[in-house]
Amino acid sequence: MNCKEALPLIHEYLDGDLPKTDALPLKEHLIACQACHNTFKQLEKTDALVRMLPSIKVPDTLTAQIMSGLPPMKKKNTWTDWIRRHPAVSVAVVFGTVMFGSFISMWDDDQNLMVQGSNLQDVVIQGDTVIVPQGHTVNGDLVVKRGELKVEGDVTGNVVVIDGSVNLASTAHISGEIKQVDEALSWVWYKLGEFVGKITP
Repeated sequence: MNCKEALPLIHEYLDGDLPKTDALPLKEHLIACQACHNTFKQLEKTDALVRMLPSIKVPDTLTAQIMSGLPPMKKKNTWTDWIRRHPAVSVAVVFGTVMFGSFISMWDDDQNLMVQGSNLQDVVIQGDTVIVPQGHTVNGDLVVKRGELKVEGDVTGNVVVIDGSVNLASTAHISGEIKQVDEALSWVWYKLGEFVGKITP
């Protein structure tokens, strides 16, 4: 046993907590090491002096006095604590709110006709009316916003009409889906789907 190991055992011995299995090696070390023996004697004297001191009775009101002297506890704000514990969710909520607000403002602000597609040379525009003439084919998706779409020919993709109307002639043929977005909330869902489609491979 070395001096570093002996010191905590001396304290345990003086407190009466040292197991018998450790007492013998400690005694052997104290006989062999004069420095640890002196430390033991000093601590033994100090322990005896402390035990001779009269016990002090603590008043029953001490706890109440200490508690009344402490500053009042701040109320926990569970909402801010939750945000601190879930930063990723908080960022996602803020991002979603900003996106939602921007999509709503885009819905309200934009009043112009918009036609979008990869193949628009066979599309005829007359005022606010977009026409796919009979005998003509639009390859890919066709999106019309703030106008009327008249399909007399073929569309080999999806047709999306936003805040407008769609009119299909008997000769029309659309290979994809026809979506009509007539409300701001539907517009937000449409834009979110479009955004997700762009970022996912």
